[in-house]
Amino acid sequence: MHYEPVTPIRWHNGQVEIIDQTRLPGELAFIRPQTVEEMWDAIKQLKVRGAPAIGIAAALGLYLAVKDSRAGNRAEFENELKKAAAYLATSRPTAVNLFWALQRVEAAIAAATTDDIAALKELVLREALAIRDEDEATCRAIGRNGAPLLRDLEAVLTHCNAGTLATARYGTALAPVYYLASCGKVLKVFADETRPLLQGARLTAWELHRAGIPVTLITDNMAAAVMARGLVQAVVVGADRIAANGDVANKIGTYGLAILAKDHGLPFYVAAPASTFDLSLKSGEEIPIEERDPAEVTHFGLRPTAPEGIDVFNPAFDVTPNRYVTAIITEKGIIRPPYQENILQVLDVGRA
Repeated sequence: MHYEPVTPIRWHNGQVEIIDQTRLPGELAFIRPQTVEEMWDAIKQLKVRGAPAIGIAAALGLYLAVKDSRAGNRAEFENELKKAAAYLATSRPTAVNLFWALQRVEAAIAAATTDDIAALKELVLREALAIRDEDEATCRAIGRNGAPLLRDLEAVLTHCNAGTLATARYGTALAPVYYLASCGKVLKVFADETRPLLQGARLTAWELHRAGIPVTLITDNMAAAVMARGLVQAVVVGADRIAANGDVANKIGTYGLAILAKDHGLPFYVAAPASTFDLSLKSGEEIPIEERDPAEVTHFGLRPTAPEGIDVFNPAFDVTPNRYVTAIITEKGIIRPPYQENILQVLDVGRA
């Protein structure tokens, strides 16, 4: 049996095609943003989500911004690109891949030796597509590196969606699951529903079920019971930003899972590419946390589930302190404590 994940974002017939994740699981529909404004909206409205996928979308958004540019010279073109990057950067503040991808495309243009506008446009597209292709290879490597940690287990618990829908393909947290399945070892996955936007129920359960991997959906407040009954042997999550000391920002609810895992003696693994590390931040206390519309909490779809006018606290992410993280799985290898030192070593980053 082939356990093949879907491809959520691609360049096809001269345009961007993205699975509209707000319409899953009921409908597999694609959006085709034509402008930078439409791409900004796709990121903001979570039509495309997941840190790596957001980075890819943002890079392609830069091409949409300049593909019809009438800049008269290179300086004008670079100014247009800079404005588009600043605009796209306002869409979502927490996932560092967004800013990393924008900066990478800008750097590629700054390093270009040509002043030809058409060539510069092509370079923007080429760099964006390289980010997409490299992410797929990166996720595959994360899967290969993480597989030995999970090979002897029967089931794992995951939170939110860090699968193929959050990346170019294969995912981060689910990459080892897909990799093992391709090698004949099929793990069972327990997926938290992930309130308030149900990314686990709508997305993780959908993609795993579609790929033929056994998945059991639970509500967020069932995780402790699942661990207590011995139904899972590890927790595997993704990340939106990782600080220099190994503190991890991920979907709200991750921190609580890490505490539960520690109390039940289970390993808590974080899977993320090198681009998710933000070594400019000393700790998770410096990570900006996005707060979203209160209606996401007070309504279930369009139906109100709370008193009108009630105060709401709706952070999209929380920060898990490094002391709860057993290991971080990257494309470059496994990072274990002490994180401050080993992150630099595994990622092969020079000390400033």
